[in-house]
Amino acid sequence: MARGTSNRKQRTSNKGESSGFGSRRNFLRATAGASALGLAGCLDNIGGGGGGSSETVTYGVVSPMSGAYSSLAPGQRYGARLAIETLQEDDDFDFEIEGVYADGQTEDTASVQAAERLVQQEDANFIMGCISSSVALSMNEFAAQEEVIYNPGAAAVPITGSGCNQYVFRTETNTAQIAEAVSEYTVNNLGNDVWFHIADYAYGTSVQNRVTRRMEQANSDLNIVGQTASQLGSSNFDTYISEIDNSDAEVVIVGMTGGDLINFTAQAVEAGITEDREIMAPTMTFQVVRGALGPAAYGLYGGVRYIADLDNPQNNEFVEAYMNMDETEAPPDNFARVGYQSIMMTAEGIKEAGSTNVDDVIDALEGLEMDSILGPNQFRACDHQALNPTWMGQCVEPESGEMADVELLSKVEGSDAMIPCDETECSL
Repeated sequence: MARGTSNRKQRTSNKGESSGFGSRRNFLRATAGASALGLAGCLDNIGGGGGGSSETVTYGVVSPMSGAYSSLAPGQRYGARLAIETLQEDDDFDFEIEGVYADGQTEDTASVQAAERLVQQEDANFIMGCISSSVALSMNEFAAQEEVIYNPGAAAVPITGSGCNQYVFRTETNTAQIAEAVSEYTVNNLGNDVWFHIADYAYGTSVQNRVTRRMEQANSDLNIVGQTASQLGSSNFDTYISEIDNSDAEVVIVGMTGGDLINFTAQAVEAGITEDREIMAPTMTFQVVRGALGPAAYGLYGGVRYIADLDNPQNNEFVEAYMNMDETEAPPDNFARVGYQSIMMTAEGIKEAGSTNVDDVIDALEGLEMDSILGPNQFRACDHQALNPTWMGQCVEPESGEMADVELLSKVEGSDAMIPCDETECSL
């Protein structure tokens, strides 16, 4: 523990000089010192992997219930809430836990302000949420300034790469991991004359960079025919689609998600792009995307971070419990999986530490092997990224209804999908 503790002590000593956050938070920590000393003996007795602590974990969940990603947020919130309710009833986790919730509005400032309210007014000491990668990067900074553990719900590589810090633990599959699943298959099976269209922000850029790099490694004949970018939240893509239609591209790779991906894909299919081209998007298999596109999704390709049909005990229990929630009608999607898995995996660290103290939990979580709804897992010590497996999938016509099913075409194991530690640009 000495390695991580010394770094955190140094960063803590500088925090007050640069941060506008947390004056009340620091005051509460200072005044809680005597209580913490009184608890120390008790916590030491239950350390080493068994039990939890008598302190309360307050999880702040900041999901974009409004804004560009509002269609994706309910699943994240329901999954997080289910995890909290599960932990409240599970005797294996004997610490108290409660959830507090806020709308991040798919916007940097609003999300940070919402998280600050939960920390300052609701005493949240753990935060989960956000879907936009740009927002999550701002939340990374907030977590470091407030010294709270943060579980991002966004996928851009820098979140656990160049923008990482020791307080960030991510269970969302990042774009480099999904690139391992989709890139080789795309360039070797769908076509090597490629057009990129992305949303012009951190996630879109991350998709283009990582997928391009992996395709180049997989096939030296890769030819980037063209590349275009639209603003996040755009609704009319006619100009971009016309450019693609007049090109020699065999494959269109779309670095977008949520409403942007739905609108772009619907317009591209309507314009006849798929008559002589394939469309692949790392998030095309998301349930909300398939549901919105209906038959327009049939035949399209995408990365798979999660599907509810995965057959293992933890996932089967999760799906059953999720479907029994009052608010849910459809099986859990990836966003529900991330909300649930973020809190459940972090809870394993709290149990291992025998403490709710953030520094203790960080030390316990780094490299801790545990089961998850994606199978055996851990937060890798060098960057705090979960070792999730990934798949390449195709949207196929279902036996009933209109929403496409997902056929898994290939799988990359979690350890094989990871960027090598020395290439992450993360320094912990």
